[in-house]
Amino acid sequence: QVQLVESGGGLVQAGGSLRLSCAASGSIFSFRLMGWYRQAPGKQRELVATITSGGSIDYADSVKGRFTISRDNAKNTVFLQMNSLKLEDTAVYYCRAIRLNDYWGRGTQVTVSS
Repeated sequence: QVQLVESGGGLVQAGGSLRLSCAASGSIFSFRLMGWYRQAPGKQRELVATITSGGSIDYADSVKGRFTISRDNAKNTVFLQMNSLKLEDTAVYYCRAIRLNDYWGRGTQVTVSS
């Protein structure tokens, strides 16, 4: 059973930075896609950034130029570097991994204050 554990969330002022980590219980090399999604109160969960096993990356338009997704296969970890954070980035951020099945972490809260 694959487990994904997110960390790195917290409270930050607008304009600040955070780095999220998603640690997988096993090798991430076999996942064909890993990514970050977020859900703000009263809103649907939305894609933030994804990275495929081949290294292809996709970002939501709202985070392009501010967020960077990366993966460290040796550490079985996917990262999300978030810079120039805005109030509207406040949400619970979830890690997702797809192999034969679809796996989700429990999420980490990111709160951006003014």
